[in-house]
Amino acid sequence: MTKREEGSNIQGHTTPTSVTTRANHAVLSQRPFSNRSDFEDASRGLIAQDNDLRTKDSEGNIVWDMSAYNFIDYKGADGGAPDSVNPSLWRQASLNNIHGLFQVSEGIYQLRGYDLANMTIIEGDTGWIIVDPLTAKETADKALKFAQKHLGIKPVKAIIYTHSHIDHFGGIEGIVHNLSETEQKQLRIVAPAGFMEEATSENIVAGIAMGRRASYMYGRELARNTRGHIGTGLGKGPAFGRFALLAPTETVFETGTKLNIDGVPFEFQYVPGSEAPAEMTFYLPEHKAFCGAELLSRNMHNLYTLRGAKVRYANLWSDYIIQSREMFAESEVYFASHHWPMWGKDNIRDFLTQQSDTYKYIHDQSVRLFNQGYTPNEVAEAIRLPASLNTAFHNQGYYGTVKHNAKAVYQAYLGWYTGNPAQLDPLPEAQAATRYMDMMGGVDTVVTKAQAAFDEAGGASVEEGTKTYRWIAELLNHAVFADPDNVAAKQLLANVYDQLGYQAESAPWRDVYLSAANELRHGAPEKGIDVAVMEGVLTKTPVVNFFDSMAVSLNGPKAEGKQLSVKIAFTDLNESHLLWINNAVLRHKKVAADTPADATLKLTQPLLVDIIIGKAGLKSLLFDDDLSLEGSRLDLIEFFGLLDRPDGAFNIVTP
Repeated sequence: MTKREEGSNIQGHTTPTSVTTRANHAVLSQRPFSNRSDFEDASRGLIAQDNDLRTKDSEGNIVWDMSAYNFIDYKGADGGAPDSVNPSLWRQASLNNIHGLFQVSEGIYQLRGYDLANMTIIEGDTGWIIVDPLTAKETADKALKFAQKHLGIKPVKAIIYTHSHIDHFGGIEGIVHNLSETEQKQLRIVAPAGFMEEATSENIVAGIAMGRRASYMYGRELARNTRGHIGTGLGKGPAFGRFALLAPTETVFETGTKLNIDGVPFEFQYVPGSEAPAEMTFYLPEHKAFCGAELLSRNMHNLYTLRGAKVRYANLWSDYIIQSREMFAESEVYFASHHWPMWGKDNIRDFLTQQSDTYKYIHDQSVRLFNQGYTPNEVAEAIRLPASLNTAFHNQGYYGTVKHNAKAVYQAYLGWYTGNPAQLDPLPEAQAATRYMDMMGGVDTVVTKAQAAFDEAGGASVEEGTKTYRWIAELLNHAVFADPDNVAAKQLLANVYDQLGYQAESAPWRDVYLSAANELRHGAPEKGIDVAVMEGVLTKTPVVNFFDSMAVSLNGPKAEGKQLSVKIAFTDLNESHLLWINNAVLRHKKVAADTPADATLKLTQPLLVDIIIGKAGLKSLLFDDDLSLEGSRLDLIEFFGLLDRPDGAFNIVTP
């Protein structure tokens, strides 16, 4: 293969270059790939498997397709990974392909591969206790029915939400709609303190941006093949069906809480601010089984998630794991919200120790380095896990990575500013890019030099070649932002992103790089995720959260000089809220029913949700019997006209 042939375009994707091929082959000497114990554990207890696992919604659209990953086939001691996939990630993707209904231990079952997360079934005296009812109604229903087919039909007596992320509660309607009216009334729903607030608020204010970024992180637009999406590391990917939420009937406020649920004793550990703002683990003393929720996973997790979320605190997370190890020291079985179980006291104890020490090591070494003046990029480049933590597969960066977790520690303590005044007030990206290109001789000159560097990287060492790719990516990003219509710049940058994606051990990093390459070639999607799928969650969301969302949607420049007030009276909640604009700021508060306003809108909370998700238009509803208006119709229309309605399909890799 000549240098010019390296990275040639094949059906929109480039072939792996010699640097990428050598980088991926080198990984095989860094891990004990001949160890098959994880594959044995991931297959242990298999009761039944649906080899053509597809889940559809009511309109026949596929919301989950496990069979799309059938191309992943782990063969031989090295797994037979293609050159376009990091062998370590290929191994993890292969393990996450093992799906079906499994018996974890006597009275404990798991459904894995029906969604991003696992659904666990615990047998009680009179029925089932469901742990984490998946993301979507459709996938939860499919999983439950599969379990009933092979285990028999038993009433569901309780549901446990381990934490506040949607892949662990959004499918609850898929469980509940299978229950009788009496069973629904008697259903116990147990969750950690703060669950409802966190479950309903995380995506409300920043949801548009987070949703767009999540499409990169999870490779939503990528083909499922060896040059596209192969999984998330944490599982295969999120299901895109209908989401819902039911409020807990019982709440766990503190560690040490004990509950008897349908005759099964539970001991809870309250771990807020770890992987989720509201989270808990639990121990089943009669089973000697520990459910680690998502405090623990068979990969390094995120201290900062690439979709965008609040930074998680490494020291706190580490301490919680040590507490788990001490509280539940008699555990002989471990299972969790993702991945496959583990058996044996010593194995479990070692697992908890290594995971805890990994987060603490990243924390301590990041702080040590930034206290010496290292910048976030320098901290990330300098930290390497010690061999004792870097050998075990469960500790690898299939989801989170040492690099972006180290930057998260920096951010948690010091924020975005590095102390270098050149970064205090830099030009916006497109403006800076234009000046870079002018000073470097223009975009065409830069692209020519970048192509030469890309070609020469093929003969360099793996380390130097990969650094060259990283540098070219930075350079060509300036070129594209200076001249977004330059096809050569976009094509070459896409080729570079391909190589970085192929080398990535982290599934989200792979998906981000390859999604960027895809959009450079084909453009951004025409629209973002349809917010209507969140209707079942939004109807349970406190109305003040919607008003907070409205406040951050106010177009400040358009609102300058405006003074408007709108009162929204909820006829079903028997409460009124005043929203007013002054100084180009929207504020809100709960008020008495007779509080004056320029316009008063009377409606139900579900109707407000319909307006928010676009199911109903405000102007047409002004003549609807379910809505009434008092005051100025023009003021009301002007008020809502000042709110931006982003479509969630904004550009990321182009200006």
